[in-house]
Amino acid sequence: MSVARIVSALQFCPGGCVFGAPARRDPAPSLQSRALNLLLRQLPYKQQLASVEAVQEHVQKLALQPVSFEPPNLGRGVEVTLTKMGGWPVYYTAPSSGHEGCNHVMFLHGGGFINEIVPAHWRFVAQMTRKARIVCVVPIYPLAPRATAKDVVPATAELLRMLLEDAGPSKVTVVGNSAGASLALAACQWLRDRGHRQPGRLMLISPAADASVSRPEQVAIAARDPIQDIPGIIEAGRLYAGELDIGHPFVSPLNGVFRALAPMTIFSGTRDLLYPDSVDLAERARAAGVAVELHLLRDQPRNYALMPTPEGRQARAIILRAVA
Repeated sequence: MSVARIVSALQFCPGGCVFGAPARRDPAPSLQSRALNLLLRQLPYKQQLASVEAVQEHVQKLALQPVSFEPPNLGRGVEVTLTKMGGWPVYYTAPSSGHEGCNHVMFLHGGGFINEIVPAHWRFVAQMTRKARIVCVVPIYPLAPRATAKDVVPATAELLRMLLEDAGPSKVTVVGNSAGASLALAACQWLRDRGHRQPGRLMLISPAADASVSRPEQVAIAARDPIQDIPGIIEAGRLYAGELDIGHPFVSPLNGVFRALAPMTIFSGTRDLLYPDSVDLAERARAAGVAVELHLLRDQPRNYALMPTPEGRQARAIILRAVA
């Protein structure tokens, strides 16, 4: 089925669509969301992805001046512990009042595999920890080009395997944002291929599922996307791929196999130039027998689920209910 036919069938469901359920009409974006789209265009995000040279310059700058990955003050009610696993820093956050019997979330941050975890990610981790009363596991995976998919995907999968063994699959949800959602999907495919168990659920926020960005319709969508541009995404994917082909499932898990994966909840918006991949991901997973819930909202930008808008708050409420 084509992307256009899938989108038409979904009718942009505001509360998300479980495939096969009746569709509901998506309302117009909120005033706050429209204002945010205008604001995002004034910020330098899209410029940093406008060309191969812009990405290379950005990566070189980060190599000379690394950005801190340490969490800011997460506020009352949240305890933070730092450990090292496989040479990676791994943070654990837990409710200060105790976490015996709590569910667990592995949170994999976004950033195109070239940017470090940012305060907005940490605020979301704190919100999940405090409001859903869960333990969050936050691996600080190494970034490209210093580290590439060949090493990052198996290492992430091993961390997840250990968490599943310790906590039990039914008590573990993987929440991935953007590049982190791609990493989550690739890690779960890696676990499945080696006979390991799956987490209870995958929550994928604006997954970067295909690093090739090769769909003809994405050129038009890129003009509306206030955050991303095609040349920079392709270059970041190339750096992350390293010696692998950019179409390898470690880099582009949309090309992987979907049978026997965990149930998925996917969030995407139609001002995200990668949203057709989310639609295709949902359809391929459903065709392989995976339960899928797709929340595709009209005129929402990339990562809308983490933004300070009514649509973002609605998405976070769905995530909090799922992980609690």
